[in-house]
Amino acid sequence: MNSRTEPAESAAEPEPPDAAIPRAVPTGTATRAYARVAAALPRPRKGGPRVHAGTARAGARRPSPPDDASARPPLLRELLLVVGLFVVYKAGRQLAAGHTAEAFRNAGHVWNLERAVHLPGEGAVQGALLHSDTLVHLANTYYATVHFPATAAFLIWLYLRRPVHYVWARRILAAVTAAALVGHLVFPLAPPRLLDAAGLVDTGQVYGPTVYGAHPATDSMANQFAAMPSLHFGWALMVAIGLIAATRSRWRRLWLLHPLLTLLVIVGTANHYWLDSIVATALLGGALAVIHLPHRTATTAGRAQERAGEPVADLPELVGAGR
Repeated sequence: MNSRTEPAESAAEPEPPDAAIPRAVPTGTATRAYARVAAALPRPRKGGPRVHAGTARAGARRPSPPDDASARPPLLRELLLVVGLFVVYKAGRQLAAGHTAEAFRNAGHVWNLERAVHLPGEGAVQGALLHSDTLVHLANTYYATVHFPATAAFLIWLYLRRPVHYVWARRILAAVTAAALVGHLVFPLAPPRLLDAAGLVDTGQVYGPTVYGAHPATDSMANQFAAMPSLHFGWALMVAIGLIAATRSRWRRLWLLHPLLTLLVIVGTANHYWLDSIVATALLGGALAVIHLPHRTATTAGRAQERAGEPVADLPELVGAGR
């Protein structure tokens, strides 16, 4: 009689890790409470532990270290340097004054050149301003009061928060201003508000406020024949570029509205031609090409890591700053 021998034990399936832990099965009200608690517990997932999205975002936005204080120049030296540069600039502009006939002759050449290359007429911008006395007054006030304070505030903020960027921006502004002063000396230019052929209104004299005297030839406070290049626009553009370079906010490119508004103001008030801003942009571009910002700062490093989707780690050896 053939007998079939059954194995003493059948091969058992591998038990999940949780099987080794005995669990009591609750009943009644406890069952419902148990189900709610169990549902709230995290479930294991393939491919490693689960990372909460908020934690990942928080890690990616970890602030980068502040600028290295050792890069900040001595305050007294910087004050003396900036004041000295300003005095030289004002004295140089006065040296360029007094060339009335040459300034108006050059103005006629610039006006004709703009028409020859089909640049839009400055009168189109001024015409929009003249629709409202309030708008003209605001444009004149912007022209008279924003130029120096905005640039000074920009340099002060960089000095306190971004020393490396401050040194770079100060050198750029000094180079552009020096080049502009040479331009004022060799090419005196009457602004379009003084040019009869332009047919534009001197909004400062008519609506106020104005920083210029009524008679340019006898104006001892300012040289009205220093229209090209426009430092109003050149400085405003550098302020925007400097703030974009020194910050990491996703909205930082909105700083470009400052030079755009400045351009509309200086043209609309007939203090500058379009070419004045074009020349200022060319000078600034040349200065930026020669004077470079240090390639590796905490700001640039943070941007590179954010684009790669990596957390921004602390980088104590880097200078520059984040947001």
